[in-house]
Amino acid sequence: MADDADIIVVGGGLAGLVAATEITDAGKRVIVVEQEGEQSLGGQAFWSLGGLFLVDTPEQRRLGIRDSYDLALQDWMGSAGFDRDEDLWPKRWAEAYVAFAAGEKRAWLRAMGHRIFPVVGWAERGGYDAMGHGNSVPRFHLTWGTGPAVVAPFERRAREAQARGALAFRFRHRVDALTIANGAVIGVAGSVLEPTDIARGQSSSRQVIGDFALRAQAVIVASGGIGGNHDLVRKNWPKRLGDAPNNLISGVPEHVDGRMIGITEAAGARLINRDRMWHYVEGIRNWNPIWPRHGIRILPGPSSLWFDATGSRLPSPLFPGSDTLGQLGYIMRSGHDYSWFVLTQSIIRKEFALSGSEQNPDLTGKSWLMTARRAINKGAPAPVEAFKTHGADFVVRDNLADLVGGMNALAGNDVLKLEHLKIQIEARDREIANPYVKDTQVMNIHNARRYIGDRLIRAAAPHRILDPAHGPLIAVKLNILTRKTLGGFETDLDSRVFGKDGKIVPGLYAAGEAAGFGGGGMHGYRSLEGTFLGGCLFSGRNAGRAAAKLAG
Repeated sequence: MADDADIIVVGGGLAGLVAATEITDAGKRVIVVEQEGEQSLGGQAFWSLGGLFLVDTPEQRRLGIRDSYDLALQDWMGSAGFDRDEDLWPKRWAEAYVAFAAGEKRAWLRAMGHRIFPVVGWAERGGYDAMGHGNSVPRFHLTWGTGPAVVAPFERRAREAQARGALAFRFRHRVDALTIANGAVIGVAGSVLEPTDIARGQSSSRQVIGDFALRAQAVIVASGGIGGNHDLVRKNWPKRLGDAPNNLISGVPEHVDGRMIGITEAAGARLINRDRMWHYVEGIRNWNPIWPRHGIRILPGPSSLWFDATGSRLPSPLFPGSDTLGQLGYIMRSGHDYSWFVLTQSIIRKEFALSGSEQNPDLTGKSWLMTARRAINKGAPAPVEAFKTHGADFVVRDNLADLVGGMNALAGNDVLKLEHLKIQIEARDREIANPYVKDTQVMNIHNARRYIGDRLIRAAAPHRILDPAHGPLIAVKLNILTRKTLGGFETDLDSRVFGKDGKIVPGLYAAGEAAGFGGGGMHGYRSLEGTFLGGCLFSGRNAGRAAAKLAG
């Protein structure tokens, strides 16, 4: 039987598009199978802020940031905490990826028209020792045009390949099984779903109108993770982070359900590190949702005071922007699945950003004028002000007593006590006027403002939380927001998938989140941020190039 293509790619997200375009560049034919409609091309990358982990770049050097491969690898390994026998390939992927980020990644993207916003962000700052978790320097390079501009070069290349007959899309084709012959993966089979014209991200019909089978020399699984499937998230939830949350909101659409991961595992692929996951603790319910339980992540600057559900301040160094996994573990061990920010209008104006292309029309629309207004406007960016006005998780009051009352009303209990919060806030406020302090969060604020990028657009001038001149007071109820799975299919550096017997499964490759962004978990336990899109780029590229060579 003749092959329908040289290679089949399952998934039309960023990793799948990168793999497919590398295949066609090598002169091979590829079919991209995607269960959603054409309007969803690009997957989760389209919704992202477009941040990329890059090392020792011109953007960093212009801002006086001294970075290097050795420093970045030190940070990566300190964050990953590799400690398992199955971390052999994830660690090798980590080393290769950091070399890619410090080497050709920027130039490779730039040659395709990708551009970077000039101010480098500082995500996951840690706060431990030099060998612990966190970025020692700013490395979060924001794509000018956010997520859509990351997808655009690869969609363009894919459309060009489609026009010359080298690439075919099969939208609304849901894979139900991998086809195996003599121990090798030789194709896919599944169901054709009815056409849909729903908007990107909305839940689409699962009505079956037919079936299909496709044959090729290799199959690349690039189907994404499990963040839209809360039952699966809870099933894989690690006990080291406490009990799984009762309440979760979704940072990804409903179709990110992990279904293809189960199908691939059932075919014999080895799934490792399934208990490693990356969910955010600064989630807020979207007042204008696109998908079910739609949540948005706050990207906070350093100044908001962070309290657990009982009103106790999170301990050092679990401050905004420091250690997502540490914060998640602390919050879940508190016996509650939510926490609180308390801040001022001056802080929200300067320090609050919202993750997602749709929440940043200035950056996504490539408007320098709109972007510049972030630094000079009296109010917060319009999407942030919209959440402050309409968001279900925001409480805005003129004094602390009324604020605490509103917080309790929102939580539906009376756990928070005014005097308990007041004592902690006043103690912090007594420190804020001094350049020399013992409050570690205030130290972090001073440190942030030494970096010109933070001083310009991300760190408010130090002030007392209870100073009426900086009011009103604002409280934000923070929910657990599902996002990424860090484990995945174990792969070698060519993205070939290992079977449960420890041997390579012929004809089977994995890329992107399905592969733990490479190797089955190249992030280990923690991410340094800006590493998910980059992981899709790197693993998709490796998978596409290696599969093209196999196809002869």
